[in-house]
Amino acid sequence: MVSINVSAAGKPISLARGLPMVVELSGKQLEDATIADVKSAIAEKYPRFYLERQKITLKDSKNVLADDITLKIAGVAEGGELSVKDLGPQVSWKTVFLVEYAGPLFIHPAIYYFPKLFYGGSVLHSMLQRYVLAFVMLHFAKRELETLFVHRFSHATMPFTNIFKNSAHYHLGSGLALAYSIYSPVYGAASPYIRGTVRNDPLYIQAGAAIWLFSEISNLITHIKLRALRPAGSRKRAIPRGYGFNLVSFPNYFFEFLGWLVIAVLTGSYAAWIFLVISTYQMYVWAIKKHRGYRKEFGSDYPRDRKAMFPFLA
Repeated sequence: MVSINVSAAGKPISLARGLPMVVELSGKQLEDATIADVKSAIAEKYPRFYLERQKITLKDSKNVLADDITLKIAGVAEGGELSVKDLGPQVSWKTVFLVEYAGPLFIHPAIYYFPKLFYGGSVLHSMLQRYVLAFVMLHFAKRELETLFVHRFSHATMPFTNIFKNSAHYHLGSGLALAYSIYSPVYGAASPYIRGTVRNDPLYIQAGAAIWLFSEISNLITHIKLRALRPAGSRKRAIPRGYGFNLVSFPNYFFEFLGWLVIAVLTGSYAAWIFLVISTYQMYVWAIKKHRGYRKEFGSDYPRDRKAMFPFLA
């Protein structure tokens, strides 16, 4: 049996007022007892303080100890001390993704099919508006299906409040703002902005649709490749190769950018361009951070000429 002292890190933990406490792991030795075992023992005594809500570190350290690390590897001796921090209420990544992608799937049809509620009159929809509705609906339906059947998450949960911040980006940006702008009479079939311009040219719209379809299929392919690199229930990572990955570390972000670029170029909508800029900036920040992580983790084995997100550029 292993005995470990556990104290509260930072602010007092309201869900576990009995800390500090002694955690006894029956039938375990330092060599096989893990951080997950310690979390389970704490959660058994304080059920509301569930595993995903706990952050375990060494005493006076800020470095998080992964659940699968044994106490011996972590450097914890018999009777040693660990610190636990309350991360607050948590929600699964999958739930957050499903909620944030669902918003546009309801918002776009509502504004498209009920224009009198939003513009005070009917709208004779143009070919461009019909295509944009199809683009958005197919894109977010794909994202929902990927969340359910493709994505594997390195972390099980995130803070519950993140669901509001993440959802706002999609519900307001690619949802309300984009839909209200593009399905308005300005883009209708009778509008001078559309009638007699390239935005009413079927060849122009279909050429854009072909590029959009290429970007969506390519994005899906890269997501499937990333899934194959991570076994179920594992945080193991490998160097991604093949479709798009020989040029950039995150072709999934590049193809996402390309798909939204098509909508911005086809429509010229300020809402589309603003959403594109904000989304691209965020994806590029993620790409740079993860790209550096790849280089640090794999060292000289990682392709030196591979860019982060944009082929041959950055």
